[in-house]
Amino acid sequence: MKKTPQKRSKAAGGNPITKYPKPPFKEQLQPWPGLAAKMKPRPDHGEKSYIGSGRLAGRKALITGGDSGLGRAAAIAYAREGADVAINYLPQEEADAKEVIQLIKAAGRKAVAIPGDLRTPDFCRQMVEEAVKQLGGLDILVNNAARQQTQASILDITDEEFDATMKTNIYAPFWTIKAALPHLKAGSVIIATSSVQAYDPSGELYDYAQTKAATTSYVKSLAEQLAPKGIRVNGVAPGPIWTPLQVSGGATMKKLKNFGAHTPFKRPGQPAELAGIYVLLAASEGSYATGQVYGSSGGYGQP
Repeated sequence: MKKTPQKRSKAAGGNPITKYPKPPFKEQLQPWPGLAAKMKPRPDHGEKSYIGSGRLAGRKALITGGDSGLGRAAAIAYAREGADVAINYLPQEEADAKEVIQLIKAAGRKAVAIPGDLRTPDFCRQMVEEAVKQLGGLDILVNNAARQQTQASILDITDEEFDATMKTNIYAPFWTIKAALPHLKAGSVIIATSSVQAYDPSGELYDYAQTKAATTSYVKSLAEQLAPKGIRVNGVAPGPIWTPLQVSGGATMKKLKNFGAHTPFKRPGQPAELAGIYVLLAASEGSYATGQVYGSSGGYGQP
């Protein structure tokens, strides 16, 4: 495939305080799981700003939740760094996913779409097998998909909702990693998306926050377990990032209007601002990093 030439945008540098939109934001609510294409303002995943340099040439990546948010930013960056990429997403997110597939192809890389719900072990196994088959192997696994729903009280969380969050955020990575490990060789990497909520949990995110604490824990445990095999395991812990999670029940309207205002930069982060972290953790330059969780939260909430 022919590569599409890329030009640097003004957003590629500049003052981090004024680089991206700041609150107040317009009230907006979408049904779960939400679409980036319908958000106002629309998130920046690096579509126009990320420029690769071949750091992941020949690599093969599977990213869950690759249609929007941090997964989409990683998918775009990986493709522009030379990797073939498979993305998983819910069928309701097809419109966003189609855009990502086109962006991967525009970078001259193979793009594989694997829609489906991660909340069953059978699908997680099928997803990995499909990615391996279509990509011809696997050496980068990004467990990024997550469910986040805000509830003022633990009494408002139903058993079904609690179960859905646990299965999406904790069970799915467990099933996916187990299915992927037989295909991962020395030099492969596993990357998890954790959260500032693991260190500084919000009262209204009782269930989500504890899943991110568990994610941080499994990164460190699995890194120790897999180090003798030459497989690295790391995590990324975002702070308030402008993604569909927030407009599809992940934040109250009051919190959404002022989203990110409590950080030193007085704004939320954009997915594009974390793309380079996912690249570093997947690239050979990061070969001494394992069991690490890289924070990017606009200056607050880290240990």
